[in-house]
Amino acid sequence: MLQNERHERILGKLKKHNTVKVAALAKELGISESTIRRDITELDNAGKLKKVFGGAVAVNGDITFGEADVSQRTMINVEEKELIAKYAASMVQENDFVYIDAGTTTEKMIDYLDKKNVTYLTNGITHAKKLIQKGFDAYIIGGLLRPSTEAVIGSAAIEAVQHYNFTKCFMGTNGVDIERGFTTPDIGEAAIKTAVMKKAYMSFVLADHTKFGLISPVTFAELDEACIITDRLANEHFRQYTVIKEVEE
Repeated sequence: MLQNERHERILGKLKKHNTVKVAALAKELGISESTIRRDITELDNAGKLKKVFGGAVAVNGDITFGEADVSQRTMINVEEKELIAKYAASMVQENDFVYIDAGTTTEKMIDYLDKKNVTYLTNGITHAKKLIQKGFDAYIIGGLLRPSTEAVIGSAAIEAVQHYNFTKCFMGTNGVDIERGFTTPDIGEAAIKTAVMKKAYMSFVLADHTKFGLISPVTFAELDEACIITDRLANEHFRQYTVIKEVEE
C-alpha cells in the first residue's frame, strides 16, 4: 500500500471515530506498527492529526468566532431545543437550589418547570422574568449586561455566585469538543459559567447535535465536568469523556 493511500485511510478513520490506535491500524491495513507510527508522525507534523501515546486523535472541530443575537438563535433548531429543555426541566426536584444560565435552550426549559419548592438563580434577563411570571422564587445576579445575549456578566456577577452552593446548574454552550471542552465566544460569559459550575453539586450542559465538533474561542469547562443533554449524538466517541443523555421524542 502506498504512503498516500495509508494517510488517506488513517485520516478517514479519524474523521469517523476521532481516534485511532497503532495496533488496530496495523492489523487492518496489513502493515507493520513501525510504518503506522511513521505515518502518524508525518501527519502530526503536517497538522492533520494529533499524535498521542499508542495512536492519534483528530484535530477536532470547526472554529466559530461569531454569535447571532438572541432573536436569531431562538429560531434555530427549535424542535431539538424543546426536547432537550423538557428533559432538563424533569431533572429539577423539590428543594433544589438551581442556577439557570442565559441562553435560548435554557430559557425554553422554564416552560416545563413544575416543582414549586425550588429556588432559582439566573444571569438571564428574560429567564428571570419568565421564572417570576410562573410564580417561582427567582433571583438574578447583578453585573454588566451583555446586549447580544441578554446575559449578566462581569466581576460583580462572579463575586455574587461565590456565596451560593447550587444543587444543580443548567448551562448553555456554543461548542462541544473532545479536546477543547465546552466553549463560548465571550470571555465574560465563559468566566461566569466557570464560576457557577465550580459551585454546583451537579452540572448539566444543554447542547443540540449541531454543537458537537464546534469550537468557540473560550473554554469554560472540560467535558468530564458536566453531563450533556442532547437530542442526538452523531459521534459515539464523546461517551468516553462524559455522561451523555440522548433525549427521545
